[in-house]
Amino acid sequence: MNIRSRRAPVSRLLILVLLLAPVAAIARAVTGVGFQAIAIHDPVNGGTTPGYVFYPSAQPSRVTWRGSYELHATPDATPLAGARPLVVISHGHGGSALGHHDLAAYLASHGFVVATLEHPKDNFHDTSGVGTAAVLAGRPIQVKAAISELLNDPHWKALIDPNRIGVTGFSAGGYAALMVVGAVPRFDLYVGYCARHPHDPDCGTLQKLQSQGTATAALAALQASVDRWGKPADPRVKAAFVMAPLSLVFDKAGLAHVDRPVFLYYGQDDQVLLPQENVLHIAPLIRTLAGTTMIPRAGHYVFLAPCSPQLAKGAPDICKDPPGVDRVAAHQRINASALAFFRKTLGVATH
Repeated sequence: MNIRSRRAPVSRLLILVLLLAPVAAIARAVTGVGFQAIAIHDPVNGGTTPGYVFYPSAQPSRVTWRGSYELHATPDATPLAGARPLVVISHGHGGSALGHHDLAAYLASHGFVVATLEHPKDNFHDTSGVGTAAVLAGRPIQVKAAISELLNDPHWKALIDPNRIGVTGFSAGGYAALMVVGAVPRFDLYVGYCARHPHDPDCGTLQKLQSQGTATAALAALQASVDRWGKPADPRVKAAFVMAPLSLVFDKAGLAHVDRPVFLYYGQDDQVLLPQENVLHIAPLIRTLAGTTMIPRAGHYVFLAPCSPQLAKGAPDICKDPPGVDRVAAHQRINASALAFFRKTLGVATH
C-alpha cells in the first residue's frame, strides 16, 4: 500500500469528524425541558389568569398530556441554575396558554425560560371581551404583568436575566407583541378596511354601529382606552417575533415608535388576516424590521402547534392545513427561526 492509500482513510475520518462537529455541538446545546403552571395577576380585569413557564432542566424531557396537548416537557422538573433570557408568548384570538407549546419547549431546550399566559375574555372558553378595550388595550398590559410577575417571584427571578427579554405572539397575540415594543394602534383604520372588505365577519359590529350613527364615538372611546391601564410599551422587552399579526390598525406614525428588532412570519394564503392588509402592510413601515418569512400556501392556523389526534378531532378548523402544507415541517422552520432571532437580538450564545 502506498502512502496516498494509507492517508485516504485518515482523511475521510477527519472530514467526517469536521462535518459532525456542528451536529455534536448542537446536541450538547439541547437540554431537557421542565414546566410549571403559574397564576399571573391580571391588572385589567382583576384576579389571576393561568399560564405556564417552560425552562431548561438536566432531567430528560418526557411526554406529558395537558388536556388535548401533547407536551414534550416534564412537570416540575428541577431547573438548571443560572439566569437565562426570557421569552413571553401571547396566543391568538380564542387561543390557549398551550397553543404554542412546541415553540415554548423548543426555546427552553436551547436555554431560554419561556412564559405563556391565557388572555382573559379572549381564550378558547371565553371570548366575551373580543372587540372591547379590556382585550384590545388589555392584552399588552397582561404581557407586561407576566414579565413583572416572574421578575418579582423569588423562584423565577433567579432563573431570568432581566436584561434579555423578548416577546412573541400570533394573530391577536402578534398585535399585542407589536404594542409591547412600541406600536400604537389607530382603531379608526377599521373603517377603511371594512369598506374594502364588507363581508369580513369582524366588520359586522362596526357596520351596525355605522347604521346607528354611533361608530365614530365608539371608535374614539376605544382609542382613548389605549393607555387606560398604563403604557402598553415595555422598555424591558428587547425584541419581538411576530406571527400572522392583526396589524391593519397600525399606520406609519404608529409604527414609528417601534425601535427594537421585529421579525415577521405569515402564511401566503391566510384568509383570516389577509397578508396584504396586515403583515405586508406593516413590513415596509417598521424601520427596525429584522426579516420577513412567508410559508407558501399556508393559512392562518399553521402557526398553532401541530395538533394531537384528540385536538384534530375536536377542533378540525384550526388543525387542518391546505394541500401541500406540512405543519410539522413548517414548525421546524418557525422554531429554528425564532431561536436564531432571539439568540441574535438578546445576545445569547449556545448554552
